Amino acid sequence: MSEYDHEPIRGLPGDLPAGESILWQGSPDWRTFARSALHTRWVSGYFAVLALFGLASGKLFGAGAAVVGGAITQGLLAVFAIAVAKTTVYTITNRRVVLRIGVALNKCVNLPLAMIGSADLRPQGGGHGDIALTLTGRHRLGFAMLWPHARPWRLGQPSPMLRALPDAAAVAKVLAKACSAVVPNEAAALRSKAVPVRDHGLQGAAA
Repeated sequence: MSEYDHEPIRGLPGDLPAGESILWQGSPDWRTFARSALHTRWVSGYFAVLALFGLASGKLFGAGAAVVGGAITQGLLAVFAIAVAKTTVYTITNRRVVLRIGVALNKCVNLPLAMIGSADLRPQGGGHGDIALTLTGRHRLGFAMLWPHARPWRLGQPSPMLRALPDAAAVAKVLAKACSAVVPNEAAALRSKAVPVRDHGLQGAAA
C-alpha cells in the first residue's frame, strides 16, 4: 500500500467531473531533471576544479576529499531526482493542468486552462524539454511551494513548470490545442475562480 492509493485516478485529487477527459499524463525523466533542474554538470565541474586545484597545490588529501565529496553530492542529487520522477505526475485535461508534486508532502495544483496566458517550451536535448506556464490574473502560488516545478528566478511571479518531459514538443502541442479549445465565456468564468491546492488532508486556495 502506498501513499497514492487514495487517488481515485492516478495523479488527480478526485474523480473527473462530467465532460472532462484526460488528454495526456506524464512524469519527468530523472536524468534530464537532474541535469536541467539540479545542475549536476555544474556541480561536477565545481568539484573537478577543486580536485585539480588540490593536485596542482600538492594537496593530495584535499584533492581526494573533493572527489569523494563530489561523488556523494552527485549521488544525493540523483536520489532526489529519482524521487521527484517517481512522485510527480503532470496531467493535461480538456479543462485544466494538474501538477501532483511533492516528495515529502504530496500536493496537487489545479490550473484551469483559461488561466494559462502562455506556455514556453525550453528544449533540453534528446526530445526532452520543460514547459513553463505563465498565469494570468492574481494567484497565490508561491515559488517555494512549487519548487522544483517552477521557472527559475521568477520569485515575485512564480511560473509553474512541467519539468524534463520526454517528447516535450508533442506535449506542448497537446497543451496548445487544449487551451485554444477553451471558449471565451468559459474562459471568463474560469478566470474568476480560485486555483485550489490540496495536500494530504489539507486544503488551501490560490486565487
